[in-house]
Amino acid sequence: MGAEREARACAAFYGDAGRCGPGRAALRCVRCLRQFAGSTARRCRDEHLEEALQLAQALGKELQALGEAEVRPLLRCVLAFQLEAAGSSSAFQKLEQIVTQLAVGQEAVLVQEVGTLLAGLAPHGEVLSPEDLQAVCMFIEESRLGRHHWQQNMAPLLQRLAHTLSYVLQGQPAPSGTWGCLAVKACLQLFQVMPKDVAPLVWSAAAKNEALQRILGLLLEAVAGKALSKDVRLLAGTALSMLLNTAPQPESGARAALTLFQLMDRAGAEELRVGELAVEAHSIPELDGLERLALSRGLLTCCRADILCCRLEGSTCQACLLLDVLFPIVCTLSKEQKDCHYHCFQVLVLWLRRVQENLPELWHLRGGRLLAEDAKLLQKLTQLVWDNAEAPVEGVSEFIQSSFRVLLEIYHLECQHFEDQERPLYQQMLQRAVSMPWQIKARYVPLCALVPYVGSQQVLDACPMLPQHLLSCLATNHLCPTATELYRALVRQQCSQGQGDVQAELWAQHWLPLLSRALRSPLPILHSNAANHLLPWTLRQLPAAGTLLAAQFSGADTAALRAWVSLLRVQRSTAGVTPLRAEEIARLQACLRAREEGVRLAALGLLCGGPGHSLAGTEERLLREFLPLNLNCHTSAFRQLLQAALRKVLGRLRDGALARLRGKDPREPRGEGVGQPARAVDFVEWLLQLCISSLTPWANYQRKKTALLLLTAILETCTDTWSPERKKGQPPRTMATLLGHARQSGCWDFFSRPNLLALLGCLQDSTNEIRDTASELLIRYFPATFPETLTPALLRLAQDALSSPRVQEAEAGAVLMKTILHKSDSSTLKLLALEAKTAQTLTNRSLYFTQHLLRVLQAQLATAQQNLLQAAAVAPMHGVLAALRRCLLQVPEVITCMQTAESAQAWQELLSSLVDTARDITSLLLGALQSQQGPEAEQQVAAPSFADMGNAIGSLIMLGKGQREEEEDSVLLSEEHSLILTCCWVSVKEVGLLLGGLAELLLSSPGAKHLLQLASLQTAATVFQEILLRCRHWGAVEGCSMGFTKFCAALLNHPNTELQAIPQTILDQGLEALSGPRSSSITRRAAGFPMLFLCIVSGENPAQARPLLTRCIQTLLALATMALPQDWDQTLDLPQVCALHVLQTLVRGAGLGAALLRHATPMVALALRGLSSPCWAMRNAAIQLFSALTTRLLGQKQSSTEGCLVEGLSLPAFLGQHPQLGAVLLAELEAAVPGGPHLRPTLHAVLTLLAQLQPGPDDPSSPSTHFLEPLLELAGSPIYAVRAMAAKALIPVVPPPQRPALLLQLAQQLPAPGGVLSHNALHGRLLQMKALLAPNPGTARLPAEALHPVALQLEARSWLLSPAQRCPLVRAAFLQVLTLLPASLSPGFTQSIWDAVSAELGGLTLGREPGCAELQVGAAVLHQTMARFACSEAARLADSKRIHTVCSLLQHPHPDVRLAVLSWVTDGKRAQCEELERALRLTLLNLQSVLQDRGNKEFLRLYLEALVHLCRDCPSWSQEASQKLQGSALACVETLLLVMEMERPGPELLSQALCAASLLLTVGFGDEDALLVQRWCTMLEACGRPVADEVLRLAAACSLQTAGTEVLRRCRGAACPWLIPMALRVINMSIHLLQDEDPDVRHEAAGFASLVQHGLGQPGGDGCIFVQGNVGLLSLLQLLLDEFGHHPETFGSLLQHLPQPNLRAIVEDLEADTPHSLYKEDEPNVFAEPAALAQQLLPFLVQLLEKAPSSALHWLQAAGPSVLQDLHYCQQRWSHESATRCWMKALGCAVLRAALAVLLVRAQLVAHALRLLGEEHGAVLGLDCGAQELEQELVLVQGLLAQHGLGSAPQQSPAPAEQGEAHGDG
Repeated sequence: MGAEREARACAAFYGDAGRCGPGRAALRCVRCLRQFAGSTARRCRDEHLEEALQLAQALGKELQALGEAEVRPLLRCVLAFQLEAAGSSSAFQKLEQIVTQLAVGQEAVLVQEVGTLLAGLAPHGEVLSPEDLQAVCMFIEESRLGRHHWQQNMAPLLQRLAHTLSYVLQGQPAPSGTWGCLAVKACLQLFQVMPKDVAPLVWSAAAKNEALQRILGLLLEAVAGKALSKDVRLLAGTALSMLLNTAPQPESGARAALTLFQLMDRAGAEELRVGELAVEAHSIPELDGLERLALSRGLLTCCRADILCCRLEGSTCQACLLLDVLFPIVCTLSKEQKDCHYHCFQVLVLWLRRVQENLPELWHLRGGRLLAEDAKLLQKLTQLVWDNAEAPVEGVSEFIQSSFRVLLEIYHLECQHFEDQERPLYQQMLQRAVSMPWQIKARYVPLCALVPYVGSQQVLDACPMLPQHLLSCLATNHLCPTATELYRALVRQQCSQGQGDVQAELWAQHWLPLLSRALRSPLPILHSNAANHLLPWTLRQLPAAGTLLAAQFSGADTAALRAWVSLLRVQRSTAGVTPLRAEEIARLQACLRAREEGVRLAALGLLCGGPGHSLAGTEERLLREFLPLNLNCHTSAFRQLLQAALRKVLGRLRDGALARLRGKDPREPRGEGVGQPARAVDFVEWLLQLCISSLTPWANYQRKKTALLLLTAILETCTDTWSPERKKGQPPRTMATLLGHARQSGCWDFFSRPNLLALLGCLQDSTNEIRDTASELLIRYFPATFPETLTPALLRLAQDALSSPRVQEAEAGAVLMKTILHKSDSSTLKLLALEAKTAQTLTNRSLYFTQHLLRVLQAQLATAQQNLLQAAAVAPMHGVLAALRRCLLQVPEVITCMQTAESAQAWQELLSSLVDTARDITSLLLGALQSQQGPEAEQQVAAPSFADMGNAIGSLIMLGKGQREEEEDSVLLSEEHSLILTCCWVSVKEVGLLLGGLAELLLSSPGAKHLLQLASLQTAATVFQEILLRCRHWGAVEGCSMGFTKFCAALLNHPNTELQAIPQTILDQGLEALSGPRSSSITRRAAGFPMLFLCIVSGENPAQARPLLTRCIQTLLALATMALPQDWDQTLDLPQVCALHVLQTLVRGAGLGAALLRHATPMVALALRGLSSPCWAMRNAAIQLFSALTTRLLGQKQSSTEGCLVEGLSLPAFLGQHPQLGAVLLAELEAAVPGGPHLRPTLHAVLTLLAQLQPGPDDPSSPSTHFLEPLLELAGSPIYAVRAMAAKALIPVVPPPQRPALLLQLAQQLPAPGGVLSHNALHGRLLQMKALLAPNPGTARLPAEALHPVALQLEARSWLLSPAQRCPLVRAAFLQVLTLLPASLSPGFTQSIWDAVSAELGGLTLGREPGCAELQVGAAVLHQTMARFACSEAARLADSKRIHTVCSLLQHPHPDVRLAVLSWVTDGKRAQCEELERALRLTLLNLQSVLQDRGNKEFLRLYLEALVHLCRDCPSWSQEASQKLQGSALACVETLLLVMEMERPGPELLSQALCAASLLLTVGFGDEDALLVQRWCTMLEACGRPVADEVLRLAAACSLQTAGTEVLRRCRGAACPWLIPMALRVINMSIHLLQDEDPDVRHEAAGFASLVQHGLGQPGGDGCIFVQGNVGLLSLLQLLLDEFGHHPETFGSLLQHLPQPNLRAIVEDLEADTPHSLYKEDEPNVFAEPAALAQQLLPFLVQLLEKAPSSALHWLQAAGPSVLQDLHYCQQRWSHESATRCWMKALGCAVLRAALAVLLVRAQLVAHALRLLGEEHGAVLGLDCGAQELEQELVLVQGLLAQHGLGSAPQQSPAPAEQGEAHGDG
């Protein structure tokens, strides 16, 4: 606080205006500096400094005329602020400018003051503090006078730096702190900035400095490992290199650098001599390899070029430091330092760049080329880069890219210099890159670097499939960036070859199909990457490409719309915004209503992304239509993108309105100048009301979440709330002007009471996301305190919720408590004191509030100690624990309060009491589950079994009920049992989260570290151990583990060694317990025991060495490799098994990733050894460990465009990264020789690991070639699974270019007739051939020409398909291989295969094989393979005879054949052939025989599925069906309905039967079929119920699209009046399905609405745009109104959607003071919003009444009296304040709020009906009021409900044209 002291002194000095003239300006300058120091937001600090600089510029001239005494106080003050700002470079520089301005003409005074200031650093000792070191560094780097001072005082500075560095390296401060970094940085900057001053002290014997020699030794010790932090060691290496730069001759520096490496390598050097400074070798600690990385990185970063390139003394050849010393080290580092991969590759790139910079010198030194074709340097470089090209470490890929680019640039420069035209390196790299699979990221990096040198056409010629590969890469996240770069490089090079149209033609030739397919793709990731990464760049380079693309997207299908919108958006952003044409607006509106989210989002982005500061009228109209229809969209991504788009719009409107207001004269009359602000204000106000109205409790989660996100965007953009933690998005300075303008017009009352009540209602929501978002909005934006009228009810609600046994309600209470604490004041404290019946003695609200919660917790603990059952029901502790956690950890005011000195003692006592209470709670609950209470409960280490817990809970229930005998056992858990379990587990979880969060918060806060004493931390550690060792519930373990990880991290990174020792002691105890004997099981009964180790080692600092992790893994490996005892007990855990489980947990830990890779090889070897153990538990643990290791080594699986799994790591790269592991795997394969034992448990695991890799480049010297022979030998394994997996493992071993040769070799090994020695080996070879022939995803098949020799060999062995080969599996495998070679086989051989297959299938009869006396194993596989082959051949050749043969197979007597054909039909990957599909359709339409003989339900299901699959998307199928069936279609429908109604089929068959019946129904029905259509409607309604199975509801929605559209089409023309009731039922069903819980069901129902709206009966009709569900719902309602409005049943059909809740019963249940049950009954459809639908239906019902008033008489008579009674009840209930004690609870009650909303809708409907029918009908119907009286009462009730936040304010009756808020699917 020296700056504040100087500021006060300066203010006092200049306060007397008579003493000096510029006193007032000086005071203003000082005030700005004080405001700068007191601000936390960077923007504020910068503003205050800028103002101070302007004042200083004005003051400078006035101060020149004054004396030193008048100037000195101001200079001293500014320098003091500059010293305290040493942590910020920008602030220091600004203050340096201020000092310079003030000291003009007073430089001598400034020099004195700077000297005095810097001389005062570390006044009480030689060790510089971190703050002093920051000041030293900053004054050296940024201050001219600071450097001058240190030049004059170099010796004392060096002395202090030496003392400080020694002190830091001795481990006195925290090893992980910044102290060491700052000390080394100060040395570095001293050597860097003042080399001329340092050089004599190093290289001159006369000026030799002992302190500098000591610093040299200390830096060497730091590099060698005495500094634990990796960053400190790397920085020390740079500092040493900078010291070498002071050498007067380069030879001296190079000699010192060479000695430095020799010393580190222990290569005979006795001492390091740098000039006159010498360091003995014995002072260097034990080395770990990182020192070479630090030194080489430092030299390459900053060493002088002449030192790096000078000839080394004593060398026999032309050796230099750069080529002959550093390069071998770089090569070694890349192979050894796996945990420093990032820095190793950084060193490689640095080396290449230094070579590039110094090429002329190096050529001169070597006398020729460096990278000649036969040069070892080139070979080593390329091998080094390729070996590590696929490194999985984050950030390394950028270095790989740079290394390829710089290497090729060096090669290019060298070839130019030496005039070499051949340049073979280019072709070698190109061939190697294109031979790699497309899934490997490293393939595209060298291609991108090669394009400028070889040209794009040569790259495309070498890899014709490259555009397709890039398309696949765009659909894979980790491949997208490199693919984008390659695309840009190729197109950029192509564009350089031509101009204008020539460029566009060149681009279109290769890339138009790629970009068109990507933009039309239904995959969001592919479309997004193409639209965001490729399209904008392409249009900027080639504007003409836009026209070519637009021609591709003129259709009305979803893909064309999505692509068109994306193209238009990018065109407008790149070429400037132009007004939309009328046809573009119409198409854009269609896109905004489209069914697909991607299309709607793209259109919204186009609408919102304009650069202007206003919205056009069309844009605003479209937004107002779009937003209400999309509030309930079900995907999170849509909601986030919607918020982002609206944030852009709101920012545009705000900035435009502010600009207009700033430019408007206040005296100007209102006119066009205020039009834009008024429209902006109006739009924001409309959006605000839309959001608030969507926050009602009855709204579904999707609507509320979207509304909260939009409300957040409004408050962020349109309020003047300052958020210090945000760097961007702060409100403009003139925001108050716009707010005042808006409020003058009665708008933008963001913090009104209705808005507040709406958000308070959200705090009671059942989901965390809604509660937390609402709480954050209240805390951040709303006034500092709640209204006094709300606080008591809110506090009572929160306390009631905290006592609820329901976890969601208790968590809601915790959020309420946190929010109340944020908004509390003295009145809140009085309420708490009044409730506790104590006097309020504290004014600190945070402390008092926390004390109150602790008292409540202790009271609940006392209740639990007396009767746990009662406590679990009425006073569970988890709610209060959650409230304490949120209040202590998530309220910034609390930690600020803790840091104040006056309240420290009280906080210390409170926290100590809290930890003790947490310990008591844990002991009580865990002991209760063990039937133990008190201290003896802690003696049992292992967790109880489930049986033990059940018995213990049963005893607690008996004790709580006062019973002596236990009740009769039940299969289901009783309510009491669940109460106790929930109370125990959730409370234990909250204890762990609370204690861990407290330790993390307090130990990292400078002013609060002392609040948690050592005893409390030890108690907390004991609590964690208890939970993790004695707990079985995974949720509790997971929560506790999160807390324990924070706890360990806080302790391990604390400077206090006693605190560091706590986790280490726990680890030692855990390892001891793991290896010691015991009488019970630990890991089997405690899920938390392995987590204990994971939490401790995860807490270590990742930037340092991990000694605990290393010791833990080494101990576990040693324990797991111990021999098993001769007689182990199966009921107990073996130490070896426990060790494997713990290792598996460590491997799966997300925070240990790269640190575990160095231990991967021994762990894999251990897991493989464990698979051969005779102990089942050992084998089980080993396979789990191996699975975890596989995931860790290979990374997570990525999904590709085809939906299959794509791995990004090749086998050669895997072996290069883990060479020792490769040797382990190879040894396992070689041990599995055919002559050895058949059963090798490790073999399948090794093969599985290999099969998940990708093939590498075509390199004969690749280490993967060693795996080929063992895998080929495994073809003869007697185990089928081994043969199959060996075939899959062969794929990564053999690159695609080598596969034809291997296939030919395998084909030649196939035996001749009679030459089969082993059927297993024959089958294995065929499986391997099949695996090699099968194309990889996104990869082309092998060329047909290359496979022709293979085909000839197979043709010569055609006997393998004949019955002469007795094994069906061999025959099936041979046929599958032939199927993969269609283009390589001769036509005659193909025909012979067809004839053989047809003959065998034709001669096949049920239960007997041709020429076989008994059933053969694998015969079914053979027959199915033959049937699928026949289908594939018929589709490939489209031959009528073959098609006829396939159709005849559907009537085949053998079920396997029929099922194979049907499964081929429904297979989505089959080949497409229209002729075959038509023939199959006609064949499948022979339904009657299949339906008559329907004994095989699975066959019937597949048959119907195939029929629906082929017919549904075919426009002409109806005509084909009518011709084929000739009137029997309805008979088939009759049979299918009988199946559905009488035979009770399963959901799968029932769904297919419904779809098939719907299809056949559309063939034709007449008036005589009314009953049939009615039965179909009944079945449709039964399948579409919310409680029905999901597949049935989906079938109902699909049936609507087929038969429903036909029903509506026929009844439109009034030709079939009997169909109108059916049509109403169909529309009603579609309304239900549009609100279904499943998005797929809503998607299909929206398709029905789209077809009805378009007026077509078949899907995909020309111009039919499938609309969103909400739009479809509106269109269906409008259809009802237009087509069926005069029908008397229409009104009644819509009334079915209006619920009739019992309002009085709901209110009474809400106010009943009964204990909560643990669970609430789930709603069958959580997406549906009956109240929202009722509000939406109201305008349509009103219009229906106007068309047919008499249709409401019956409803009015039945519902009118109840509506009036409920209105009277509401008026009576909410007109008296005394009757509203539960009104805050009612605010969040979804059932009550929905009932009230529906009541208001029904009341408005009754009033309108009475107005239409006349007053006399009211009396006739028994209503005691008329329309006018009812409307008056309705307005009164609405007003009462609005006062209590239970409804909106009264509005006018809805206009008939208003369609209300949409509801349905987003």
